[in-house]
Amino acid sequence: MALNYIWIAFFLIAFVIALTRLIFFGDTEIFSHLVSAMFDSSKSSVMTIALPLAGNMALWLGIMNIGEKAGAIRFLSRIVGPFFSRLFPEVPKNHPATGQVLMSFSANLLGLDNAATPLGLKAISSLQDLNKDKETASNAQIMYLVLLTSGLQLLPVTIIAQRAILNAKDPTDIFIPCIIATFVSAMSGMLLVAIKQKINLFDRVIIGWLGGITCFIVLLVWYFTEFLTKGQIGLVSKVASNLMLYSIPVIFITGALLKKINVFEAFIDGAKSGFETSVKIIPYLVAMLVGIAVFRACGALDYMNDGLRWVVIQLGLDTRFVDAMPVAYMKPLSGSGSKGMMINIMTTYGPDSFAGRLGCVFNGSADTTFYIAALYFGSVGIKKFRYAIPAGLFADLAGIIAAIFVAYLFFG
Repeated sequence: MALNYIWIAFFLIAFVIALTRLIFFGDTEIFSHLVSAMFDSSKSSVMTIALPLAGNMALWLGIMNIGEKAGAIRFLSRIVGPFFSRLFPEVPKNHPATGQVLMSFSANLLGLDNAATPLGLKAISSLQDLNKDKETASNAQIMYLVLLTSGLQLLPVTIIAQRAILNAKDPTDIFIPCIIATFVSAMSGMLLVAIKQKINLFDRVIIGWLGGITCFIVLLVWYFTEFLTKGQIGLVSKVASNLMLYSIPVIFITGALLKKINVFEAFIDGAKSGFETSVKIIPYLVAMLVGIAVFRACGALDYMNDGLRWVVIQLGLDTRFVDAMPVAYMKPLSGSGSKGMMINIMTTYGPDSFAGRLGCVFNGSADTTFYIAALYFGSVGIKKFRYAIPAGLFADLAGIIAAIFVAYLFFG
């Protein structure tokens, strides 16, 4: 229901603002902008997102099928099974969904967008097989979705690359702030859902795994900052992420060869469902992206920023962070929209400005809650999201607050 009301609000708010601009400010072009936004976004949701996604879906679902037949997914399930059995108690021990969820998280951690979405859709489908009420999100699916929307990422390769394109003095200076902000977002979302689902967070296995992950992130940051130059950080991030991405199909194919599996047939069998899934999600993509487009086109985001700036001034606080807030507004709504805002802010204020850097940290602190909810739940026919959206937005808010604090800490 939350997504239903929010989607309705996009159109009604856009209509009220547009009508106000027409009547009181004589803006005769505003409704033309809204109509253009509707048609452009509906077209791009299919031509730019759904159809290219079909190819990625076919590729990675084919590779995942090879991995399943080779036993790689079961192997991963046994490794992370003790931890996931506590975090996802509804998922049976050594179930393939455990390995698929891990593969999806791994792709997100490495910033591998092209692989992350197909792997994520495969994981949510496996969790749907265990879901008794097919139209209502299960506890496991909500936990998975909230962790995804937190955007936990170790290698913000695309953000670093964009900063380099815009000639930032040090494109990698947002590396540590991004990791801190996205880690806060992920932990906040996980803790909220765990409390809601009455998961024992003081279990030794959960504490051990979370402690280990935290130590790994701390050691990674320490190694990057102590032993690599700033130029090497971006290079190592790019090489490591792409090396690991290409290693996945190589490992799966090698395992299948050792088990004397027909690799090509296994790939084709898995790839067949890629196009079907891509077609199934088109209505959800169109609905969400059109709503976001009209909300943006009416100028609502600009008015939100002006209102926030007024409040900050009245409180006597520093207003520099407000210049970057459009990225934070857009991030839960649209990944491409938040990226566009990030680039616009860096272009307007400079990539090395406080706003330019904070915009990058905002973009790396969380993921697109509404888009992911519509895409993932829509792909398996879930209509009742329960508390998934509020929990995801809570994680987003935690990431935004953390991003502001670390930006002032690192960039003054």
